[in-house]
Amino acid sequence: MSYGYMYILECADGSYYTGSTKFLEKRLEQHQAGEGANHTKKHLPVKLVYYEEFERIDAAFSREKQAQGWSRKKKEALINNMPEKLHDLAKCMNETSHVGFDSTQPTNSAQPTKSAESTMKKASASLSLRKNQMNKTDTSSTTDAERSRSGSDNEIPNGWVETTLGEVCKIKN
Repeated sequence: MSYGYMYILECADGSYYTGSTKFLEKRLEQHQAGEGANHTKKHLPVKLVYYEEFERIDAAFSREKQAQGWSRKKKEALINNMPEKLHDLAKCMNETSHVGFDSTQPTNSAQPTKSAESTMKKASASLSLRKNQMNKTDTSSTTDAERSRSGSDNEIPNGWVETTLGEVCKIKN
């Protein structure tokens, strides 16, 4: 039994809408009736072109957010069941891309100045400090009693999130 779905709809104008829900059929009916998201409401009718099932709604929501950041081509590779293309389609190919960067490097190897080295070390130390502070302050775990207040062991209470390690943490404002 599934407790969450990530889905992709194709709208009448050819655009894609990515969402997540606990009840896929009901949510599709809402979209078709114009009661869904603003984007689908303006581009009816919509057609379900892809979905994934998850045991938890928060996992479906995470997958939704991941897919929302993808290019159209990458979403189409997922829709057309071509997972082997996903990695290649994730590569940055614009003018700021690092691809082909080696061929434009000067032949003489320049060394960073003392002030540049100092700045890089300070920035690295600052980043490490911020990561450590985040790790220390954002990992207060919920108790079983707090989790059961949400009505189901499959739901994470509002204001809490499950990390990739399976730890349930309170979101810090």
